[in-house]
Amino acid sequence: MGNKAVLYRMATDEHLCPFGLRSKDLLKRQGFAIDDKKLTTRDQADDFKREHNVDTTPQTFIESRRIGGYQELRKYFGKDPIDNEGTSYKPVIAIFATALLAALAWQWGSAGNLISVRTLMLFIAVSMLILAIQKLQDLYSFTNSFITYDLLAQRHLRYGYAYPFLEAYAGLGMIASLSPLLVSPISIFIGSIGAVSVFKAVYIDKRDLKCACVGGGSNVPLGFVSLTENLFMIAGGLIMLN
Repeated sequence: MGNKAVLYRMATDEHLCPFGLRSKDLLKRQGFAIDDKKLTTRDQADDFKREHNVDTTPQTFIESRRIGGYQELRKYFGKDPIDNEGTSYKPVIAIFATALLAALAWQWGSAGNLISVRTLMLFIAVSMLILAIQKLQDLYSFTNSFITYDLLAQRHLRYGYAYPFLEAYAGLGMIASLSPLLVSPISIFIGSIGAVSVFKAVYIDKRDLKCACVGGGSNVPLGFVSLTENLFMIAGGLIMLN
């Protein structure tokens, strides 16, 4: 018959528990037949938690033994826990990787080749646009993080609000091949201020901060990858001048 598991999870009209669905998927992938017990009202969920003396759902039972929630189920199967806490470079890596693929596709579609100076320019421009969008989603949160390390924004708060717009403008200008005199000075200026600010905060003052490069709510640590964003801006501006 194979292994069997009983899964209790919230599935009301107002709330479908994502961890319940994750637990169900994990059990399926481990070859378990699942007795899927849906708790369709808050009262049912509260009664269940009181009966089993638990604080949360979902809860999985295997061979009448309570395993626990999704994280405990992962541990039971020898899998690493999902850790969304702490700092991570994953958001920036995802953005740069997507921007690179977009630049390569763009260059191939327009010129029939992959490697050129234009490819590099497109990579920088698309990266800047995506990063600007991340910041523009919540300017208040972005500036709250940005002013903790950017030297110019600390003196002039409004620069923090202008920064994502300037970044987006420079990226669009590179894509549109606008006059270098209209784009390069802005790209080089904001990139230089940012590079100096990050270098000072991280390598001189040794401060442990989160980077606002992908928005104020991110857990990206301020460091080398953050510095890379600013160096890209400087490089893009210089390439346009040549």
